[in-house]
Amino acid sequence: MNTEQFYPLFLQAANVVIDSRKIEKNDIFFAFSGENFNAAVLAEQAVDKGALAVIVEQQEYENPEKKIFYVPSTLAFLQELARYHRKKLQIPIIGLTGSNGKTTTKEIIHAVLSEKFNVQYTRGNLNNHIGVPLTILSITSEHEMAVVEMGANHQKEIEFLCTISMPDFGYITNFGKAHLEGFGGVEGVIKGKSELYDYLKNNGKTILINDNDPVQIEKTKEYSRKITFGSRESDYQFELFSEQNFVGLIYKNQKAVSKLTGEYNFTNLCAAASLGLYFGIDFDKIIYAIEHYMPTNMRSQIVEKGNKTLVLDTYNANPSSMAASLKNFITFEGSKTVIIGDMLELGGESEREHLAILKLAMDLGFDEIITVGKIFRTVYHSSLSFEDTSSLTEYIKINPISSRNILLKGSRGIALEKVLEFI
Repeated sequence: MNTEQFYPLFLQAANVVIDSRKIEKNDIFFAFSGENFNAAVLAEQAVDKGALAVIVEQQEYENPEKKIFYVPSTLAFLQELARYHRKKLQIPIIGLTGSNGKTTTKEIIHAVLSEKFNVQYTRGNLNNHIGVPLTILSITSEHEMAVVEMGANHQKEIEFLCTISMPDFGYITNFGKAHLEGFGGVEGVIKGKSELYDYLKNNGKTILINDNDPVQIEKTKEYSRKITFGSRESDYQFELFSEQNFVGLIYKNQKAVSKLTGEYNFTNLCAAASLGLYFGIDFDKIIYAIEHYMPTNMRSQIVEKGNKTLVLDTYNANPSSMAASLKNFITFEGSKTVIIGDMLELGGESEREHLAILKLAMDLGFDEIITVGKIFRTVYHSSLSFEDTSSLTEYIKINPISSRNILLKGSRGIALEKVLEFI
């Protein structure tokens, strides 16, 4: 079985799934195998549940009569099928990566562009070597454009994902201290993320640039196919403003205020607005999209609970995003407690970066600093340093937090959102 032979069957499918529990009628099930489980054993069961076809990588499970097909690698076939499908698509695809803010930016771009177009986009955080192909394969003839988020924790990964998504437009949110262990330091991060620029330049595509970011300017200075924002010479100029802890922008004396907190989200709004304007969307509709976008993904999300304001930012954390969150949170009116969790994947820089964040939190003068995680516990010798979230939960049950404002910020693995119901 090759992609060209299989493609007509794919076009008849409702969805492509890799989780046997989510199979519905006319889905195609890719039976991935791992160290502890072989999904191919579920092939016939998938057909019984209504799957249109099943792809397995163990030949003994093949049964063409039941449309169970063998390939040497389910992952490689998924990626090749996505590439083949992408080449058939006649719509613009916007590729997005960066150290911080890419998921929020993707969500806002989708909201803005959806005011005029039928837009497909990366759901959740399906932004890796499996998620990107799944996103591409979810694009149908009804979609007019797509926004594809691409994540990476080592070099050459963005380069590879570009060969699948083949973006016509691209934007890098920023270059920060994320995944330092895999990238080999900040310079490695810049090189790795810039693989998106390399693809776009090599293929004569368009780059969206924040003219306030010197790295973005340097990496694209000799390239002409650009959409720019951020300076007086840019294609689009926006002004920052905030209202009751929420960030907004002004364009030609028209204001749009989001439901996001933090000035660091200003450039995310600018990127979405710039693309909206570039694709001919009236700014009135852009305002509507920005003001009605409601973050629900634990990223810069404000939650009112009783008489307390909680900033829930627990989906991810690295030194760059942590520092930005702390500096934003100190501007809130009233007493303030920060609950900060370990920042993961920092390699040899881990202890030094955690100590720097702890010092920043102390210098900013919060009423209370609580840390969660083994790394913070090594640098913060305090009764308010906890090894894990459950230990903090038990403490809070007996010692409720009295501050008016509470920030929860940490890496996904720390799961600080579990504390929410006890505050």
